[in-house]
Amino acid sequence: MGDSLEEKYSTMFSSLKHPARRKILKMLSERSMTFSEMLDKLEIPGSHLTYHLETLGEFVVKKEDGQYKLSSFGEASVSAMKGIEEVPSIQTIKFSSLPLRWKSLFALFIIFTLLFASLSYVQYASFNQLSKDYELLQDDFERIKAQNQQLLLENTTDKSLIFLRSVVQIDLTQYQVTLLSRTVEERHDLGGMVEEIFKYSLIDGDSKMDIVVRFRNNHFSLYQLSILEGFPPYAPKYVLSEFKDIIEVTIDIIESYKSIINEPYLEEISRLLASANETSTELTLGNTKLKMAINGDNAEIFLLYTENGVDFAAKSLHLVFKNHALQELSDDWFRYKVGNTQVNVSEEEAIQIARNAAENFEWNASGVQVSDFDILNEPVSALFFPHPRTDPLTLIPYWYITLYLDRVYPGGVTSIAVGVWADTGVVSNIQALSGQAVT
Repeated sequence: MGDSLEEKYSTMFSSLKHPARRKILKMLSERSMTFSEMLDKLEIPGSHLTYHLETLGEFVVKKEDGQYKLSSFGEASVSAMKGIEEVPSIQTIKFSSLPLRWKSLFALFIIFTLLFASLSYVQYASFNQLSKDYELLQDDFERIKAQNQQLLLENTTDKSLIFLRSVVQIDLTQYQVTLLSRTVEERHDLGGMVEEIFKYSLIDGDSKMDIVVRFRNNHFSLYQLSILEGFPPYAPKYVLSEFKDIIEVTIDIIESYKSIINEPYLEEISRLLASANETSTELTLGNTKLKMAINGDNAEIFLLYTENGVDFAAKSLHLVFKNHALQELSDDWFRYKVGNTQVNVSEEEAIQIARNAAENFEWNASGVQVSDFDILNEPVSALFFPHPRTDPLTLIPYWYITLYLDRVYPGGVTSIAVGVWADTGVVSNIQALSGQAVT
């Protein structure tokens, strides 16, 4: 109840601050009036009168005939106004009639007041000057900061920014560029490679995007773009959903990439792309194979190493276009070497080896040991992709077989995966597959 009363008082006093609104209330306290009549009386623009009437809100009521009158709250407010305005003036005592002692004290009070006011003014003036100086320094700092950033973007020797500017060809000068993070890690699972990852934020107007650039052993490895808001007006490479345009843009990117990376495999990739035509969804030249897929506004270019009819998908260069923009570019070609190209085990043989290995397989799920299960004849999945055996950077031909079970077993297990080395037929590993952790 108290809060409601306080809100009413607050509304009343804030609304009555303007003399025009007080005059409107006084006029309506005498009689109801139309909008035009009030406009003639006040001699103000119609838009101003509309604003004042909206501000008065619950003080006035508009009747069905279009005339305005005071609400009960408005009448109470007018009464309060009259009470304030009609307060009798207090009779003052003339200074000349005061005793000498009071006159002296009053004079001292005036002197101290003037001194205090003078000191306050000096302090205020000093503070005001300091505030202005601070604002000027802050403006200078922001200007110098922007100039430094511009110089950094134009003349940087940072490999990540060089890549963005030269290869992906983003006009960094059009964005507010912020380095969100930079991490350096020695990857023991990659043979001790040093991995360096940069994450940037690029903002321009209503658009915002994050970019990740990764280097391994100081060699470019990955570029990823995430468009968070809008579509940047100075976007990275843009392609049309046409074969010719996609190939031309890919060639342009590879040529730009060659300007900062000197690798022999890029030369063969360039020659392969130059020979591609509209029927070339898959094309091979020397040890390089092109695979391409176009789906509406999206396209994917896959360039991989091949030798003796064996495709090494991990040793590849990969481009992904989404909504016409280049959103991913990765290069793991430099990272791997080929151990051998011997495929002595066929797909059918690999499946049988996997079935034999699964017969003696068992797993534990939450304390339950599972060894009795049935494997379906169909479906079965056989995926060929060479991957490391002992050396983490050397690829060996390999089969990955997935055997499906007849039902869901403890641990949510629905299938068994078996890895088989294609050169020796030896089982590499076997595991139960499910959405839950099993051993």
